[in-house]
Amino acid sequence: MKKLALVTGSKGGIGSAISSQLVKEGYRVIATYSTGNHQSALDWFNDKEFSQDQVRLFELDVTNTEQCAERLIQLMQEEGTLDVVVNNAGITRDSMFKKMSASAWKEVIDTNLNSVFNVTQPLFDAMCEKGNGRIINISSVNGLKGQFGQANYSAAKAGMIGFSKALAAEGARSGVTVNVVAPGYTGTPMVEQMKPEVLESIKAQIPMKRLATPEEVAQSVSFLISDAGAYITGETLSVNGGLYMH
Repeated sequence: MKKLALVTGSKGGIGSAISSQLVKEGYRVIATYSTGNHQSALDWFNDKEFSQDQVRLFELDVTNTEQCAERLIQLMQEEGTLDVVVNNAGITRDSMFKKMSASAWKEVIDTNLNSVFNVTQPLFDAMCEKGNGRIINISSVNGLKGQFGQANYSAAKAGMIGFSKALAAEGARSGVTVNVVAPGYTGTPMVEQMKPEVLESIKAQIPMKRLATPEEVAQSVSFLISDAGAYITGETLSVNGGLYMH
């Protein structure tokens, strides 16, 4: 029987690479998509040539606490207890703090941080009762160092790290590990649409002089959920080419 992994934000650049990596490793992936985005999720599914046995598309509003509880309990009844949860859903609403609207703050906190509570809590007890599980939260280099114009995003991504350390302490005795992957600038389709001169200025700041590939981020997730990563919990794995060393 295939192991089960749930990936939020599954069709974004990093989420898509994580989903593909997990499929390659034999997981059945529950790929969430936001309300009203079924067609784009289906297009992604078809473009990647997944089979129904490999990937199940799963509509979920990760900002809705009640819906997450209801839908994820139903999911476990249908599929079984999750082996891996990857909290990857995220958005940006960048602006200087003095001009930041309350809605820009709330949307980012809801999508990037509150979603981690909403998705993880309904699944955590079952993983503990099963006696094993892997939770991976996708943060960011900017959750570690901060970033001009991203008070909302940096706060949410830093919050994910604190959450992960606390939950790691709770899950350890039950064989459930909780870790963070903190990517730096990554060559997703969205990033690669930037103006060439902007991209070059970003690369110039990175000691390795290039962006991460989404696959490199996915392989970091792969390591942490593997048997080789079984004794690692409460850690943040930076995948940033040396941009921020701490």
